[in-house]
Amino acid sequence: MTTEQETTAVHQTKPEDRIRFSQLAAYGAGGIIPIALFNIAGILVGLMGNISLGLSAFWLGVILIIPRLWDALSDPVIGHLSDNTRTRWGRRRPFLLLGGILVSVFFVIMWWIPKGDRVRLWFPTETGFQAFQLVYILLSLLLFFTACNIFEIPHGALGMEMTTDYHERTRLFSAKSFVGNLFAMSTPWLFALANLERFKGTGNEADGMRYVSIMIAVVLIPLSFWWTFQLREPGFSKAAKHEKTPFWKDMKRTASNRNFARLTLAVFTLAMGFNFVQLLGSYIPIFYVFGGDKVAGAYLLGINGTIWAVTGLLAVFPLNWISPKLGKRNTLAIAILLMCLAQLSKIVCYNPHLPYLIVIPTILLSAGMLFFFTLGSSMVGDICDEDELATGYRAEGSYYSIFWWLIKMGTAFASFIAGALIVLTAFDEIQVTKVDGLQGNIRGIRSEIQSWGGAQTFTGTPSELLGKAKTEVAKALNEAKKYVGSLELESAKQPKASEPSATEYQSRKRDRLRDALATMRSTAGGLEQLQLRLANLGPQTQGSLVKATVAEAIPLTLQTRIEKARMNSFELMAHLQSQSQKHKNSLAHYEEILRNMTTVDDRIASLKAASSLKALDQALTAITNDIVPLTKQTPFTLLMMRVVEIGLPVLLSLFSLYFLFQYSLTEKRSHEIKDLLKQRNEARSKEAHDAPGAKTV
Repeated sequence: MTTEQETTAVHQTKPEDRIRFSQLAAYGAGGIIPIALFNIAGILVGLMGNISLGLSAFWLGVILIIPRLWDALSDPVIGHLSDNTRTRWGRRRPFLLLGGILVSVFFVIMWWIPKGDRVRLWFPTETGFQAFQLVYILLSLLLFFTACNIFEIPHGALGMEMTTDYHERTRLFSAKSFVGNLFAMSTPWLFALANLERFKGTGNEADGMRYVSIMIAVVLIPLSFWWTFQLREPGFSKAAKHEKTPFWKDMKRTASNRNFARLTLAVFTLAMGFNFVQLLGSYIPIFYVFGGDKVAGAYLLGINGTIWAVTGLLAVFPLNWISPKLGKRNTLAIAILLMCLAQLSKIVCYNPHLPYLIVIPTILLSAGMLFFFTLGSSMVGDICDEDELATGYRAEGSYYSIFWWLIKMGTAFASFIAGALIVLTAFDEIQVTKVDGLQGNIRGIRSEIQSWGGAQTFTGTPSELLGKAKTEVAKALNEAKKYVGSLELESAKQPKASEPSATEYQSRKRDRLRDALATMRSTAGGLEQLQLRLANLGPQTQGSLVKATVAEAIPLTLQTRIEKARMNSFELMAHLQSQSQKHKNSLAHYEEILRNMTTVDDRIASLKAASSLKALDQALTAITNDIVPLTKQTPFTLLMMRVVEIGLPVLLSLFSLYFLFQYSLTEKRSHEIKDLLKQRNEARSKEAHDAPGAKTV
């Protein structure tokens, strides 16, 4: 077999083959969509759907693979349409503008999952509501990924035809990786941004992503216009003369290319394995390194992701130095070895006592992946040259679409398997979401305290206090009535035999619901009477009477949220007790969690709405600190996650190396193909010039 290094040192890029910086920058900017946003959807939808919405990891894995199956149809069709489009703006650029705008719109829609009391009325059972959420996520993902494909397939194909030089093509795709990773420096912080109270309010990070997504769309839409009108299509003049070809002819020609099959198999197996890192790699820092503390885990993920992106930026430079010296295939082999080393280093670097060791495998993995996927796209361009020499036709769109479809199938299959493995490891998403709900209750009570001015309740003029009281009482009355309705519906439900300790649990639940209903009906009645009295008070009411009325209003407005916290605390306690009975091998773990939970439950039970706001706020601070450890998962779950996340990518990398060394399109052969194509094009131009009736200039 010929070596990849043959003639590498003697090749020099000609000045006319080099790409101008303006074109390099505009093309590179397009990396934002496939590198950054594509991964955001794949990672954060699965992560937040599981730990924020409480959806099954298995079913999230299923719906994440469905868009990839849809890609099996849409990718080749888009590639074929792009190859056969003829417009005054070229055959690629119209897709860049349309795709960029659609990606922006659907990225926002994806996070605005309908919720609230009205939706709950449509789907009164928890199972029905979760099914609705899964269907919404699936449909929005289908639209979003289709928009990504409309942009990315023509964009990648355009990169292959912008230059015919072997190394300049690598430089062009390196620019795409560089800018994509530059934008990706901010994307790991999206989870942390979504956790900020200014975005999530009294909800969780899934609510925060609604507003973060709008910020991203505001940046992306103007960029879509810029790169569309900045880029040029040097290959369009030649392509415009080609006859349009049938879809199945393009697919058959693509599938019959042996080097293309070997390259895509190498990429498929590696992508399938290492996408386990993206899904499980988000769980491990949160639930293993930080014991379930999502805020601390999100911060580490943000730092880790920034280091990933910075490494991806810097790795572009050694890539463009190493590849011309060693050849693309040997450089790809180095990339795979780097990624294997990164995985093995996690055995030591996943360390709760030294959490920031995680940056070591991140640096190795980021460099390896940058090398691998940048060179993979560049090598597809070399294969298109080989195909043009054999067939006389260029079909970059078809080749690029099949190449990326297989990568995305690897991603989707990994997501599906990862979701199934999370279920098998006994990861308890119900525990996490119930803790989230309890944290939301505590934030809601503190928010209500702040709305009254914190500890300084009686600040402002009597008329200002009166207006505040009317607003807060009206809001609290509406919330109380809705909660009474919710409790009544819950009380009317028939018990399920599958629920924890069915007889005992249902008995305790009936008592808890009865007490909660009595309290809430009394609270709603008190708020109604208070609202009537407030309506009769005007701006001239004495300050002492206003202050007395406000003092009466405060505990009534707080009572609903305190009662919600008590009910959620009861449900969380019951769930943990049930899990401790199911998992006898993790008894010590659940005994520790239940001790912490008992403390939290006692603190919440002791909350008195009539207490001073300062005393309440101090009690809530103590509860907040005690809640964090309650999401801690069992040792078995955490061990199995690490075993799968480290081991499976290493195993699949061995298969990837095997397929890679079957690839035979060396650099020497690529240069020969370029020269032969140039000679053939010159001969055809001369024949056309010498033909009878040909015009002379």
